Amino acid sequence: MVTDLLNRPLRDLRISLTDRCNMRCRYCMPREHFDSHEFLAKKEILSYEELTTIVESLVPLGLTKVRLTGGEPLLRRDVCSFIEMLPKELDLAMTTNGILLEKFAKDLAAAGLNRVTVSLDALDVETFQAMGDTNETPETVLRGIEAARMAGLTVKVNTVIRAGYNEHSVERVAERFVGTEVVVRYIEFMDVGETNSWVTDEVITGEMMRKMLENLQPIKPNHIGEVANRYKRGSQEIGFIESVSKPFCGDCNRARISADGSLYTCLFASKGNDLKSLLRMDATKEQIAEAVRSIWSQRDDAYSQNRGESVKEKVEMSFIGG
Repeated sequence: MVTDLLNRPLRDLRISLTDRCNMRCRYCMPREHFDSHEFLAKKEILSYEELTTIVESLVPLGLTKVRLTGGEPLLRRDVCSFIEMLPKELDLAMTTNGILLEKFAKDLAAAGLNRVTVSLDALDVETFQAMGDTNETPETVLRGIEAARMAGLTVKVNTVIRAGYNEHSVERVAERFVGTEVVVRYIEFMDVGETNSWVTDEVITGEMMRKMLENLQPIKPNHIGEVANRYKRGSQEIGFIESVSKPFCGDCNRARISADGSLYTCLFASKGNDLKSLLRMDATKEQIAEAVRSIWSQRDDAYSQNRGESVKEKVEMSFIGG
C-alpha cells in the first residue's frame, strides 16, 4: 500500500477515456471556449492496453476501484472491450451524461461494469438544454437510466445545482426517482478549471439544498473517502457533494489519469505527471508502480480546504475527468 504526506491511501483511479464530449455544459465545457478547442489527436491518447497496464500496476499499491470518465466515455470506440480487459476484483464504475447510455447499457453490464453515475441537471427541457447547451432532451437520459437499471447496473444520478439556473431541480429530481433505488446526489457548483465562470454567488450550498427537501435523516458513509454526505428520505437515498462549503480533502483517496496519460493527484491540479512516456518506453508494471508510488508519496493536495489561497491555473475538468 502507498500513502501520501497526509496519510491518505490510493484506492480510486479515475480514467479519462477521451477529452471529447457530445454536450457543452456551462459549468464544464462552455461552447465559447471549446467549440474552437483543439482536442487530442488519436496518437496522443493512451490505448486500452496501456491503460490496462497502468491499472494492473496500481493494484499492488492498494487500488480497489476504477471509474471511467471523459469527456464523455461512451464516445470512445469499443469501450466495452476495455472494461472486459480490467481486473474483475476491482469495483468498475462509469460517469456519463447518459445520452448514449440506452444504446450501451446491456453491453456495459455484460462486460463487467458494476455501476454507472449519470449527470442530470434538470427534468424540464428548457433548463436541461440551457445548462447543457444542447439540443438533447432529459427524456433521452431518463431512458438511459432505465436501461441501465434493467441491465442490472447500480445507478446514481448527479445533479449540479447552480443559483439562477436550476434550484427547482432539487425537489423535482428527488421526486422523480422515489421508489427506484436510484441514489440522487446534488453537487455544489465548483470552481473546476478556468472557463466555467465560477462565482461564489452562484453556489447553492448543500445546507441550502437540504432545506428544500423534507424528512432527511443522516446516515453513515459507506467507506472512508466517500465524496457525498448521505441522507435517507423515506426509502430513498439522497447525497450532497459539498466541495465548496464542506471540503472533503482530508480523506481523498482518488487519482486521475487524463486521456493523454498524465497522472493527476487532485481534481483542481495545475499540472500532471507523465506516465505515457514510461509506457511507450516499455516500462514494466513494477517500474510504473514505483513511479506512481513516488508521485503519490509526495502528494499534499488539499485545494478545497485551502480555496482562495491558491492562484494556480487549473486544468479543465473535461480533460482529467470529474
